[in-house]
Amino acid sequence: MANPTAAMLVIGDEILSGRTRDANMHYLAGELTKLGIDLKEVRVVSDEAAAIEAAVKALSATHDHVFTSGGIGPTHDDITADCMARAFDTPIDIRDDARALLEAHYEKSGLELNAARLRMARVPDGAALIDNPVSTAPGFTIENVHVMAGVPSVFQAMVASVLHGLTRGSPLLSQTLRVDRGEGDIAATLSVLAEDFPDLSIGSYPFQVNGVFGSNVVIRGTDGARVDAATTRLAKELDL
Repeated sequence: MANPTAAMLVIGDEILSGRTRDANMHYLAGELTKLGIDLKEVRVVSDEAAAIEAAVKALSATHDHVFTSGGIGPTHDDITADCMARAFDTPIDIRDDARALLEAHYEKSGLELNAARLRMARVPDGAALIDNPVSTAPGFTIENVHVMAGVPSVFQAMVASVLHGLTRGSPLLSQTLRVDRGEGDIAATLSVLAEDFPDLSIGSYPFQVNGVFGSNVVIRGTDGARVDAATTRLAKELDL
């Protein structure tokens, strides 16, 4: 059977403006690879309702799982929860279980659970809460969309909460060969190898060091024996 597929939706003007460098996609990709869930697409959208809603509808319809990051905090521009409710045509309001989590957290912290903070307890009807052991305010899963915070430490904790319950596929295995030749010198060999191993992904990633061109050739697949066979053959053909 084919591996489950996933997409990621990164939400936030700060990402598109260059003010913040996104680290969540890199982390999610690595975790999904370990579990045999294939990350097929990543989109970045602004803090605009129409853009968020259109993107999540499209991604949800074409992938087994969608992971979102950003826009579920206490401020006026945190609109992701409302967008998810509209995208899936369901009401949204303060949930008693989410409110109870926040009340306990802020009472322990000695801080007021004011109206702004209470916004983080607004959850679309039918959604399941995602645990947040870092800062308590939960994310949520609605249909096949997992809605999580953008702060990397919180995002990572929420990802861990979600992934343990997902169906896994065959983990992606890889081997890398460093070739100290330009891509033009090895392209023909790689093309033939790709034709003979259509079940594998063979990528060439060029580099230049001290004026010398080379490439890291990465061979990926779910069958370790096939990855080994392709890597061994390439090394032999390139006299590595």
